[in-house]
Amino acid sequence: MARVLKHWLLWGLAALCLSAGTAPAQTPKSGGILRIYQRDNPASASIHEEATYSTTIPFMGVFNNLILYDQKIPRNSEETIRPELATAWSWSADGLRLTLKLREGVVWHDGKAFSSADVKCTFDLLRDKAADKFRKNPRKSWFPNIADVAPNGPNEVSILLTRRQPSILAMLASGFMPMYPCHVPQNTQRTKPIGTGPFMVAEFKQNEIIRFVKNPRYWKPGLPYLDGIEMPIIVQRSTAILAFEAGKVDMTFPWEVTWPLRRDIIARMPEATCYWGPMNVNYNLIVNRDKPPFDNPDIRRAMALALDRKAFIDLLFEGQADTGGAVQPRPEGLWGMPDEMKTAMPGYGPDVAANRAEARAIMAKLGYGPDKKLQVKVSTRNIPAYRDPAVILIDHLKEAYIDGELDPMDTSIWFARLVKKDYAVGLNITGNAMDDPDQAFYENFGCGSERNYSGYCNPELEKLVDRQSMETDLDARKKLVWEIDRRLQEDVARPTILYQRGATCWHKKVHGYTPMVNTAQNGYRFEDMWLDR
Repeated sequence: MARVLKHWLLWGLAALCLSAGTAPAQTPKSGGILRIYQRDNPASASIHEEATYSTTIPFMGVFNNLILYDQKIPRNSEETIRPELATAWSWSADGLRLTLKLREGVVWHDGKAFSSADVKCTFDLLRDKAADKFRKNPRKSWFPNIADVAPNGPNEVSILLTRRQPSILAMLASGFMPMYPCHVPQNTQRTKPIGTGPFMVAEFKQNEIIRFVKNPRYWKPGLPYLDGIEMPIIVQRSTAILAFEAGKVDMTFPWEVTWPLRRDIIARMPEATCYWGPMNVNYNLIVNRDKPPFDNPDIRRAMALALDRKAFIDLLFEGQADTGGAVQPRPEGLWGMPDEMKTAMPGYGPDVAANRAEARAIMAKLGYGPDKKLQVKVSTRNIPAYRDPAVILIDHLKEAYIDGELDPMDTSIWFARLVKKDYAVGLNITGNAMDDPDQAFYENFGCGSERNYSGYCNPELEKLVDRQSMETDLDARKKLVWEIDRRLQEDVARPTILYQRGATCWHKKVHGYTPMVNTAQNGYRFEDMWLDR
């Protein structure tokens, strides 16, 4: 209890400190170009086709959602959902129809009017019902419960469900859920997207820079404050930090600053703000269950038992990270399981030596040992945030007679390779789009989901996932979520190694940015940000 209280006090203090940067006495100023370095080259500009905040961070400001989590409140919840392109919404008595009134007078960046037809088109694309197609569709698994999306004239739309699912609102409010225009082909959305948001894409030069300019037709009077945003692509973390310290960029890529780097920046630049906090992003071990010998559940269990989660946290975060399951752990995560349940799961207990002895015993029965080790390539994305933990993973797998070789992949092919199951073992980082179990369970573990990279499928457990999805009693739903999470970890479905924390730093002249504590996929509309030049 004391630890939970400490976390909440620290989180509350951080929120107060952030709020102090935009105190009521300060009047936002219009004008100026905000410069934020981009950590790698996005595979495309299409948020709906990508699965990383390397895309949502730069391009979220191009679009609007129907509804959106308040960009000024750090903790996203049902109470912080605000109108955007929808001005109001209501449920039918049976919970099977969600009706949304749409904002009138909104135009796309090219001047064409936004209407209910665009809402239907967006959902048709997501549900794979449109003539045009996404190349990748990571959000398709979110909406199998939608029976239809029905326009009621140009300014109203109804979403029809096959069963109750209150979390639909949370999904619509995520940074991953912008509305797309009917009249723009998807190949355009991948390179120079059209939205209704506060910023328009001026230039997207692969491996060099992304530039945005202010939308003069934006439907919110007086916004955005900035004239534009520039995002030079700087892949090397050390080079990016030097650019920040030299004043060549005004803000770091969100969450990309590690605990040691944050400490160094604060020491050299005490006037800078460096927020450190949780982000609902986890490191996980992915194993291709269809690829021999990893189709053997005993080998997968041995791999899970070889993990030393505390060592990961100490080496990468100097103790400043958290262990958890498929959903964000407490206290920031509403659905995280109790500690006593967590430590009872395979590989989560404190006796790492005993876990590894069990792992070696399993492997010995399968014919492996000190003189016959299992050789495997450990794939990961070729950026520091992925490579560093992958190296540690390789070291840990040696404890179970598994010799790993690092196989780094460029961002442009990483997710495509995972979807095709073109890997054997990997270190992946998963950013949950919201603090709601439906997204985490259906997207990452659902049978047939594009984002279910390990190929795990348990139809019986899916029935339990559907049951928790329909449950409206909070305590009853939590118990179901804990049971599902426990079974996922025991099945070695996609072992969660840790939930990371990260820092975002900005110069004194930057105002109006609020980091979110329970998702890394929201908070980047940037319309309220301004520069005190």
